[in-house]
Amino acid sequence: MREIFTELPWWVKWITVPVIALVVFGGLIASVVGFVIGLLFKALVFVALVGGLIYVVRKFTASSSSRDW
Repeated sequence: MREIFTELPWWVKWITVPVIALVVFGGLIASVVGFVIGLLFKALVFVALVGGLIYVVRKFTASSSSRDW
């Protein structure tokens, strides 16, 4: 296999082989990248919602505990 690649011109090794790999595996690469980005976005939304909930609960409990019944 190594002998086959050494006999090929540089433009075949460095241009056409990666282009063929992107064409063949492009959909798979795009779906994996999309999945990872979607997962990171969902994790960011989760952290923001939990942080907002903690902020609201602390603000509510602090304001209700300061009242004299």
